[in-house]
Parts: sequence; C-alpha cells; structure tokens
Amino acid sequence: MENNDALGRKGPSRRAFLSASAATAVAAPIVARATTANASTVHSRPIRPRHEFDDELRDVLRQIDPDRIHATILRLTQFGTRHTASSQTDPVRGIGAANAWAFAQLQGFASVPGSNMTVRQQTFTQPVVPGRIPVPTSITNNIATIQGSASPERFYVITGHLDSRCTDVLDFTSDAPGADDDGSGVAVVFELARVLATKQFPGTIVLATVDGEEQGLFGSTFMANAMASAGNDVQAMFSNDIVGASHSFDGHPPDPRTVRLFLEGVPTAATSNDIALLQSVGGENDGKSRQIGRFVLDVAPFELTGMNVRPIWRRDRYLRASDHVSFQGQGYPAARFTEPRENFNHEHQNVQVVNGVQLGDLIDFVDFDYVARVARVNAATLWALASSPGTPKGVEMHTNPPVNFSGTNLTSMQWNANPEANIAGYEIVMRETTSPVWTDVIEAGNVTSVTLDISKDNVQFGIRAVDSDGKRSPVAFPAVVG
Repeated sequence: MENNDALGRKGPSRRAFLSASAATAVAAPIVARATTANASTVHSRPIRPRHEFDDELRDVLRQIDPDRIHATILRLTQFGTRHTASSQTDPVRGIGAANAWAFAQLQGFASVPGSNMTVRQQTFTQPVVPGRIPVPTSITNNIATIQGSASPERFYVITGHLDSRCTDVLDFTSDAPGADDDGSGVAVVFELARVLATKQFPGTIVLATVDGEEQGLFGSTFMANAMASAGNDVQAMFSNDIVGASHSFDGHPPDPRTVRLFLEGVPTAATSNDIALLQSVGGENDGKSRQIGRFVLDVAPFELTGMNVRPIWRRDRYLRASDHVSFQGQGYPAARFTEPRENFNHEHQNVQVVNGVQLGDLIDFVDFDYVARVARVNAATLWALASSPGTPKGVEMHTNPPVNFSGTNLTSMQWNANPEANIAGYEIVMRETTSPVWTDVIEAGNVTSVTLDISKDNVQFGIRAVDSDGKRSPVAFPAVVG
C-alpha cells in the first residue's frame, strides 16, 4: 500500500506536465496517416484506473479454493523429496511419482465436461552439468494448453516448478518437502487449470509445472527453447515461485495482502547494440517485461483480487533467478511473482531443528488463503491478456529530421495493424520520463501511423490496441529507427 500511495502523490504533477504538452498537440493537430482514414485531430486525457470487470471473471476468482490449495501442497510434501535426480521409478517417493501425480491432476481437470484444455508431458534428457546434474537425467514438464479461438498464435504462459531441494543441491535422498518452494507455485498452476479448463479465450493459455529449476532452470529452459523454435509468439510469461508465505516468521509483521512482481529493466536478451541505443535514447524502463508489469497493475487491482501487487524493478532478487529468466533469454516478456519477504530458514534447508530453530520448507509455514490471492492475481491477469487484443507489433519511432535540420520536435510513430477482426483502433499512451506508469492517452483512431506535435525528448510514448468491446492490449514501446 505504501508503494501505491507514493505513486498517487506524484500523479498530479506528472499529469499537469503532460496536459501542458498535450495542449500543444491540440493547438497543432495530430496528423494521423491512416491506411484508409483521413487526418484527424484528437485530444489527450488522463488514464483512469479500471473499475469494471467481467462478472464471469469475478465468478472464476471466487472459485479459487484455499482448501484445494492446501490439499495440493500437502500431497506434494508427501513425496518425501522431489529432487530432480531422485527416483523416477519409485511409485511413492521422488520426482517420478510426483510427476505422475501432477500429470494425472491436470488430466483430471482437462476431462471435465465442456473442457477446452489438453495436457501433455514434455520429457528430455539433461546431460551432466558438474556440480548440478551428476548423471544424465530425465526431466519432465507437465503442460496444459487452452488453445485460443481467434488468435491461437499468441501465447500466455504461467509456471510453477515441481522439483524441490535441501541444503546440498546434489542431495537427492534427504527429505525436501518443498511446500513453499515451490509447492505453492504448483498449487497456483493447478487452481488456474481447474477454474479455466472450460473457458475459451481468443489467445492461447499455457499452464505448466516445470522440473529442474533448482539445478539450473533446465525444464523451463527446454520449454522456452522449444516454444521459440516453434515460432510461438509468447506475449507474456509469469513464474510463480515461492508464493506461499504471508509471514516471514523473523520478527517482521505479516504482509498477507502483498505479492512482489519482479520485472527486468535492460532485457536479458539485449545485444550490445540494443544496450548502446538504450543509453542513447532511454527506454531502460520500457522493456517488454516492464510493460506487462504495468498491465498487471491495471487488470488485477486490490479491489478485484484482494492483493496489492508490488512491482520490483529488477530481473529477480539479488543474484538469483527463476524460470521466467529462461523465457527472457528468448526475448519473451516474462516476470516473477513471489511472496513479500522470504525466510531462508525455510528455504533450501534440511528438515531439522538447530538451536531451537526449525529449519526446512514445511507446510506449517504456508498460508493457503495467501496462495489463493496470488492465484487470483494470476487468473485476472491471464483473463485480461488472453481476452484482449494482442500487443501491437512493428512499433517504430522515426527520428529523421527534415532536410538541412539537425532535429525535429515532432514525434512520428508507425506500427503494424493488429490481426484481430474486432480492432476498433489504437491509443498513444504517454508519461513523464520519471513516471513508473502511463498517465495520459491520446485516441489515434484505427490507423497505423501518427505524428504528434509533442517532443519525444521530453516524454515516453507507447502504443496499445483497443477492440470493439473496449478491451486494451499491453503497451508496446517503439523501437528507434531513422
């Protein structure tokens, strides 16, 4: 809440600044070079928080069940260990038994009457990695898919990792219950699969449990590589990793209404040329991951989910990583949900009591109502992403000045028309360069280029698509071209 209040206090001054800039745009009309439309004049207005949400979405969020989450996490802890290198054949203990159970759970959700979901296993052999994978090891991802009805080529992915570990990353025999890390994330995936299986969306939803995260993100890396090789257009991916504890049990007060969302700045897949351009023109706060983070704040507010999303402008916690990084490595927009404050007595520890302190990732420390709220944030986000237009493609900021001039105060952008049949138009969003969120919008119409009499030196611009129902895509930030 403190984070949101701080943003609110700064809002009026930013809007005042942009209003002055937009007044210039109105005085000197925006020229919209459309494929079929004539030039038009449009006006800027402040972006207002969303307050209306689908009744069907609200019903879905009510169905997310803390008791089912409890049962899922409890069952996962009963496999003893889910270490990636643990037994593949023991029917009771180890990663093999856990994978078989997880696959059966997803198949059960997919088999209900009216289901639109299919389930498959993705298995590969991970070669030896010194210090991480001692022998060639079979790794399995369980993947549930709800194929899009109108734009199946765009994908929205949610993961939790099935494997667990104790203190020694190579110890595959000791108990590693993994209740929070990451039984909680798997429980989120299962609840999403259960409540969304019979739904249909324009875009494609993928819900997966991945393996080998603790050894080096191996399962998610294989999955992301496979999607990239297939040409899948992953427009957003979220890892749910350690999303179970609302209380750190270390003297700090509980924070049951906050979930962190880690969002990278400079893209993981950025080339040296990309970085040089960022240094030249800015945009280090406008990568694809930051844009989906802004989208989450809009579509999954507290009034809908009971949770405050706290964006953290880092790829992950200090010097650490989760499965979202595998997707970022392919250039996909990806982010990580995680609890507000970790307790490292309960993470990557053997189950034991030392000097009166309980160590180990036990179910005793998991708040099932908290996990349900995290699942609601994920569900609201998926619902909005998969039912709204796709993020615009080919967005460019043109910078060539008139002949014999060193620059121009005009801002010219163009983009590709969205493929959806129900696109009503596009909006130009703006903010002061120091603002974390988009604050003002200009309705551009159903066009594919626009020129504004607002200097690109002073503000940031983005483009989003709007459909005939008023649903809006995530923002696309323009690439700089001549």
